[in-house]
Amino acid sequence: MSAQLAVERATGSKVEHLETVPVVETFRGKTVWEGVVEVFRVLTPPPDRAYGWSVESGNGPEYVAVLGTPPIDSPIAAVRAWIISQAKQ
Repeated sequence: MSAQLAVERATGSKVEHLETVPVVETFRGKTVWEGVVEVFRVLTPPPDRAYGWSVESGNGPEYVAVLGTPPIDSPIAAVRAWIISQAKQ
């Protein structure tokens, strides 16, 4: 799998890769996540944008897809939303 495939599955649409953005998210001076986020244009919106990246797990890489629905409007906002969702689990 790839970030693009994860995003296509999440949106139910083909997507076009727009850019790769390095992201470092910190909390109270400590890095809580660091990596690259792939930004995609969704070819059959809504949403217009979606974000994807990989995270390491005990079973190898897993791919995260976050839809660009308000208030998620940037790679950093997508990462923050994912971190919050993980904290709630």
